[in-house]
Amino acid sequence: MASAQSTAETTAQHRAGHGARLTVDLSAVTANWRRLAAHAPQAECGAVVKADAYGCGLAAVAPALWRAGCRTFFVAHLSEGIAARALLPEAAIYVLNGLPPGGAEAFRAHALRPVLGSGEELAEWAAATQGASPAALHVDTGMNRLGLRVEEALALSGDPVIARAGIDLVMSHLVSAEQPDDPLTAHQAEAFARVRAAFPHLRASLANSSGTCLADDARHDLLRPGYCLFGGNPEPGRANPMRPVVRLEATILQVRQVEAGETCGYNARWRAPAPRRLATLSLGYADGYPRSASNSGHALVGGVLCPMLGLISMDLIILDVTHAPEARRGGTATLIGDSLDIDTVGQAAGTIGYEILTGLGSRYVRIAIE
Repeated sequence: MASAQSTAETTAQHRAGHGARLTVDLSAVTANWRRLAAHAPQAECGAVVKADAYGCGLAAVAPALWRAGCRTFFVAHLSEGIAARALLPEAAIYVLNGLPPGGAEAFRAHALRPVLGSGEELAEWAAATQGASPAALHVDTGMNRLGLRVEEALALSGDPVIARAGIDLVMSHLVSAEQPDDPLTAHQAEAFARVRAAFPHLRASLANSSGTCLADDARHDLLRPGYCLFGGNPEPGRANPMRPVVRLEATILQVRQVEAGETCGYNARWRAPAPRRLATLSLGYADGYPRSASNSGHALVGGVLCPMLGLISMDLIILDVTHAPEARRGGTATLIGDSLDIDTVGQAAGTIGYEILTGLGSRYVRIAIE
């Protein structure tokens, strides 16, 4: 938890360095987790914290979730699992990308649970552990990315290899959970129900962030929210029930007046239709703000929505602040926060909020608050 003094000192450093500041609200992360846990009380609510907790900082986020009551975590890679284990000595940590060849010893050394997605992985883990270390079984119900086919999984019902591999969880991944009327979702739910019935002694997990909003037949025993923990909307097209987590602010380096016909930025991709007042921000695509938001993104200055002009460059962004009287050298522009939530920012950049979050750069002054 950041103290008022340390926050003030960091803010002063941020302004003096003409940089950008990323604030992560840990209380919002834990509030979002508690909301999901209460929404499906019959299931355990885990947390997906891969990609450095979706760009929000694993070192701060994982312990906060543990303090809130989360006991099961998911990461993508072995390296992420090792980092998570150092922070969470007692948690159950599953590694979604499975068991790399020869990786069993490293998994066991850090008490990590591979999500096994092929017969080869299953056999290798069983031979290395003989049931002494738990793992999950990944069944592909429609993604065609990782996992055993449904028929392959059903054929393992009663096979002693399941016990020898220490399988304690069977799981699958939804393709279009954010589109509840997609017939593929119903097909996956039906296929996964058959798999679960074949392994009645195992816990089951199907629901990702958007899956937590589906009917009970998608929730099963363990929820795996990720994106929505960090403020993403699990139900696009409806009001976002999750609290915003990240706030990205940049210092205004310079304000200038341009006349009609003048251009700005590389390759002169914007031309002033009339006299305009421009502000240059200390932030660019090297900080993870997408270049694809050029001429389409916005920032807030004094509560005024200001369009981004021209091409976003490596370290700088230009705004039209003609109608933002508070714009001044040393002032602040908000690029994520208030009305500019991560889904809105992603849409303006022609991408999704997931990419915005996970692309957040390392040059920011980062502040975690509780």
